[in-house]
Amino acid sequence: MSFIRDLFSRNSDTSLKKELKNILGFAPDNFQLYKTALTHRSISESVDENNERLEYLGDAILSSITADYLFRRYPYHGEGFLTEMRSKMVNRQQLNDVAVKMGLKKITKFNKLDNCLKTSHIFGNTLEALVGAVYLDYGYKRTCRWVQDYIINPHMFMDELETREINHKNKLYGWANRNGKALEFNLLSEKIENGRRLFTMAAVVDGEAIAQGSAFNKKDASQIAANTALALLGINQNEPVQ
Repeated sequence: MSFIRDLFSRNSDTSLKKELKNILGFAPDNFQLYKTALTHRSISESVDENNERLEYLGDAILSSITADYLFRRYPYHGEGFLTEMRSKMVNRQQLNDVAVKMGLKKITKFNKLDNCLKTSHIFGNTLEALVGAVYLDYGYKRTCRWVQDYIINPHMFMDELETREINHKNKLYGWANRNGKALEFNLLSEKIENGRRLFTMAAVVDGEAIAQGSAFNKKDASQIAANTALALLGINQNEPVQ
């Protein structure tokens, strides 16, 4: 039985290496790093075996690379524009969409029976963890090139992002005002995960919580809750705020 398990594991790793090479454009050196990056906490709660620590690192690295990219691309724009553009590029929904397009949904290991994960952004989180793995495996300069060549250039269209409205809270407030609804965002829970404070906020319409979102700060959690609420209410998120 041990021989069969080992054989299955080797075959599985061989297949995963091929998938990773197709996504990354190179063969990973430290393969174990990438296996960890692809493992969600719903599969393994051990901090050494799930991707939360790599996600934390990749989030910071990706933010830094994006800031540098925007600084060079827009030499005559101010801090406010650059900050907003960075938010558009690295917000949870955007990264989740990019991750799915890259094929990470097929190789991310997560508990498919957990219905709560269906509305989460685990693939975007996996992408951040993957950035962290590339950084630890090959260093900052190569990670910069990889992020630009495999994430930004093929999946983030700057002209479209410049005009995109991402303030989901403002859009939801606009809908509430037009329809005579009372809207507020309430803190549902606050807990520590791997040394980071995780907030869960609810979008509350006329006293009823209709959607919720979780993030490592209240602002992002509220935006996620608002985004989910817009989808549930059937509000076109690409329409301008009135």
